[in-house]
Amino acid sequence: MSLEATLEELKTSALRRIEAASNLEELEVVRVEALGRKGILSSVDMGKVPAAERSGVGKLLNAVKTELTKELDARKSRFESAALQARLEGEWMDLTLPAGGVRPGALHPVTQVQRYLEDVFTSMGFAILSGPEVESEWNNFDALNIPPTHPARDMQDTFWLEGGNLLRTHTSPVQVRGMQRLGAPLRMIAPGRVFRNEEVDPSHEHTFYQLEGMMVDRDVSIAHMLFFMKTLLREIFQRDVTVRLRPGYFPFVEPGFELDIQCLICGGSGCPVCKQSGWVELLPCGLVHPNVLRSGGIDPAEWNGFAFGLGLTRLAMMRYAIDDIRLLNSGDLRFLNQFR
Repeated sequence: MSLEATLEELKTSALRRIEAASNLEELEVVRVEALGRKGILSSVDMGKVPAAERSGVGKLLNAVKTELTKELDARKSRFESAALQARLEGEWMDLTLPAGGVRPGALHPVTQVQRYLEDVFTSMGFAILSGPEVESEWNNFDALNIPPTHPARDMQDTFWLEGGNLLRTHTSPVQVRGMQRLGAPLRMIAPGRVFRNEEVDPSHEHTFYQLEGMMVDRDVSIAHMLFFMKTLLREIFQRDVTVRLRPGYFPFVEPGFELDIQCLICGGSGCPVCKQSGWVELLPCGLVHPNVLRSGGIDPAEWNGFAFGLGLTRLAMMRYAIDDIRLLNSGDLRFLNQFR
């Protein structure tokens, strides 16, 4: 069989296969086998064709390639048009129909707890103050009676920034700012986000929320502090809860206490949230250290007060029986939609 006849037969076979292709993948197989770099037509060795026949064979070869390319493109276009039409039909919507309505959102559980506490404290005459999340070392440590060599700095793993600033490790710097701005007497709370370089687990996060509180007046006692703490817990849990008060060491208060709440997740039997102890540290508190009053521009010989720090994130976990703190920062709408 002559080379011309062979080329005609190859063209006829390729055209049949192009027509029979049922999808783009099958069509690509035909293209590669016929016109690819190692395809049948590319393998024709013109050097073996007699000189007298090369012109005719070359023209025929180019004509076959042109015709096959044209048919391949046409078939490919039909497949793409069909796919587009199917997509348009599948994604079609009637824009004249009324909208499906607004899907209700929800406040984050920590925000719900924060706003509730703000209402509780404002009803008792406390002001709500705020401060920057990027703080100076002086406001975060020194003004709170935590000098550079104080071992209490080792208790808080700090995210340090350039220029000696840091991400605040607690909201206590707002107490100093509040005293400097408002003076005494003073009742204030400071809710906000804080940061600590901690390993994340079911009960610890590197980013969480606190609420600091302070009352400065004349003749403030531990009895005043306990009254406000018990009122706070009763209001937030809407029932009496089991608490314990034990000595605690904090440089910014003297004397200092740890107010723990019996774990509401396990009822005191032990779980990952309470580290199997049955208790959750909730309210470090105490009478304000005189050095802190001085940093705020208040004379400790005339005024005294109490201060406390409350973990808003922990409190939200207790109130809503959330057993993993990581859920609160997960952004998982399946979790958050429970709090509508």
